Amino acid sequence: MDKEAKIYVAGHRGLVGSAILRNLHSKAYTNLLLRTHAELDLTHQSSVNRFFADERPDYVFLSAAYVGGIMANHTYRANFIYINLMIQNNVVHAAYTQGVKKLLFLGSTCIYPREAPQPMREESLLTSPLEYTNEPYAIAKIAGIKMCESYNLQYGTNYIAVMPTNLYGPNDNFDLETSHVLPAMIRKIHLGNCLHRQDWDLIRRDLNARPVEGCSGEASAEEILALLDKYGIRNDEVTLWGTGKPMREFLWSEEMADASVFIMENVNFADLKPPGNEVRNTHINIGTGTEIAIRELAERIREMVGFRGKLSFDTSKPDGPLRKLTDVNKLHELGWHHTIKINEGIERLYKWYINNLNKTPNE
Repeated sequence: MDKEAKIYVAGHRGLVGSAILRNLHSKAYTNLLLRTHAELDLTHQSSVNRFFADERPDYVFLSAAYVGGIMANHTYRANFIYINLMIQNNVVHAAYTQGVKKLLFLGSTCIYPREAPQPMREESLLTSPLEYTNEPYAIAKIAGIKMCESYNLQYGTNYIAVMPTNLYGPNDNFDLETSHVLPAMIRKIHLGNCLHRQDWDLIRRDLNARPVEGCSGEASAEEILALLDKYGIRNDEVTLWGTGKPMREFLWSEEMADASVFIMENVNFADLKPPGNEVRNTHINIGTGTEIAIRELAERIREMVGFRGKLSFDTSKPDGPLRKLTDVNKLHELGWHHTIKINEGIERLYKWYINNLNKTPNE
């Protein structure tokens, strides 16, 4: 990519997009094209078509998506498939009609079957049934992969799909209803620690920055206690979903961004296309190739936060797949490796969270 090329980062205020934006800035890319959701709703085809026709970007990072944790995926199934399909269809097709040189589509490792052999290789895609709790989201992301492959084969475009593992980092979603497992645990254990120490100033600052179900720090102590109890947060105990047995892989979001920019700079669809007439599995896993049990991760967060209460697990809640470890050999062969380990990452994220309690999300 030329340093002056016009680069559109879709979803630049989210966890993924903001990390990509910072990486591009750090590498002196100067012509960055950005739109908030209020300025451009990517589910509206006519608006997307008009935007691409007017702006004519050279490169596109498609990181905009409707995302959430296991609770949100299970509850808002229609939203997850509809919104993500609309975003992908509109952006990818508009990129083709306006001659975008290269597009990077960001998916998720939830595309792989529930019983996929571990670690999960790119070739495992569509070999057996998906995990039920996030099946609609996974199907949308699989459609994105196939859309990129199909446009490449029919129209000669240069669209690459990457599948990041579980991400965490600055600008993460800490909403107790919709967040992924790691930021959810950090916030719950942090609030449990605040209750244990009776630090009401910090509790109210937390809820003012990120209200839960409309409850802010201005609510009464009784209302706040009832709300936190609903989410398993008490002064002597924090309850987490599932058994704690599943193993998960986590990647610092800024490293995912670095891998994404590296791929845009150095890898083309022709490098990924297998020989023969049937072209499949040209996507690239982005991960660490290492995993940790949810229970162990929770204990490390508890130790880091300093919470002296008990951690318990609600086994009536779903676990999801027992393992979701990516095979990252293709990524390593292309020349990129991660460096940030999980202990360093959760310490960074907790510090970021505390330092941003006086700001609203995406401020």
